[in-house]
Amino acid sequence: MTTDTRKTILVIGTFDTKDDELGYLIGKIRGQGGQVLTMDVSVLGDTDQPIDISKHDVAAAAGETIDGLIALGEEGEAFEKMSTGAAAMTLKAYQDGRFHGMIALGGTMGTDLALDCAQALPIGVPKYIVSTVAGSPLIAADRMAADVQFILWAGGLYGLNPLCKSSLSQAAGAVLGAAQAVEPPAFDRPLIGMTSLGSSCLKYMKRLHPELTARGYDVAVFHTTGMGGMAFERLAAEGAFACVMDFSVQELVNVLHGSLVSSGSDRLTGAGRSGTPQMVAPGASDILDLAGWQVIPPQFQDRAFHQHNRLVKNVAFNTDERAALARAIVDRLAGATGPTHYFLPKHGIEEWDRPGEPVHDPEGLAAFVAASEAAAQGRIEMSALECHINDAEFCEAVLSKLDTWVEEGVVPPGKAL
Repeated sequence: MTTDTRKTILVIGTFDTKDDELGYLIGKIRGQGGQVLTMDVSVLGDTDQPIDISKHDVAAAAGETIDGLIALGEEGEAFEKMSTGAAAMTLKAYQDGRFHGMIALGGTMGTDLALDCAQALPIGVPKYIVSTVAGSPLIAADRMAADVQFILWAGGLYGLNPLCKSSLSQAAGAVLGAAQAVEPPAFDRPLIGMTSLGSSCLKYMKRLHPELTARGYDVAVFHTTGMGGMAFERLAAEGAFACVMDFSVQELVNVLHGSLVSSGSDRLTGAGRSGTPQMVAPGASDILDLAGWQVIPPQFQDRAFHQHNRLVKNVAFNTDERAALARAIVDRLAGATGPTHYFLPKHGIEEWDRPGEPVHDPEGLAAFVAASEAAAQGRIEMSALECHINDAEFCEAVLSKLDTWVEEGVVPPGKAL
């Protein structure tokens, strides 16, 4: 008896309006040796193509009927309910072992639904969305699964054409190839989730990573430029980490000041909600990230400025803004349900605030430190350190706290390879 090792891809879309496009995508997956499980999320129309998970199944999973959704008379409301059902059916089909990777196709409606389906699946399951709005600021960071992949559906809004076929054929190869090649995370050793803003601005990871690895931990470092923080928060909230070392909270600053470089409104809350032990430091909280192409808002045009590259630029905060940010950080940490320790480096919180660097501001730093100490008193456990965040002393304090938490049973001990 032989075992069928071919991978099955869940294909999600509105088969009433995109039958040709979905049929082409399905044909490409099958032509490469893959198998297909189909889910129809249409509301109004039907398809002649056989469907594995019908629109009626999807509606029922949301506690609705198709006739009831049509009677609403509002396409957006009906599709939002279909999104609920589609996400539930996606998770159930995966748990039942019916597919190995997911791909969805759509414009704004289909993309909105696909985002919910992707979020329903665990990390490591290939998730592809072929979308007319891939990469658009219309897609909020907190809607995205930690490992979702987007492919721009160029020229594909209505009907097959050479451009559309190019996008769809690449998408078919991408999702099937991913399902065949993926190595799902095994989590054989306790995983520490760490944040940083690159290695030129924040350098502690260079010292901490080898030390933590030697202690028997795997270390995942997330780049806090919006998408990295989004993935980090999602995993922290799911309890994926044995311990969190969130030392770059600059994305919180961004969301509080309306920057496009956002990881969502829940930044600095995921570990707290899941009860995961967390160490936090205010790395890079003195600067606001702006898109490289973005015009600097009028209220920041007289501030210290740093052009990081063509994608990102930074402006500094004034004394009052920094004091307010210090209080905002403490307020979020004070709501944590698990062990929390806040490290406050009193001599600086990123490389560009050192003497002679673009955002050096001793008065602003002093205001931030004073406000942090006042806000933390009696609310959170805090260590005020006589060092810069990029100094060796900072890393020594972090490792000492980790060792203490391991001795106390707060954090599990590492495992040798």
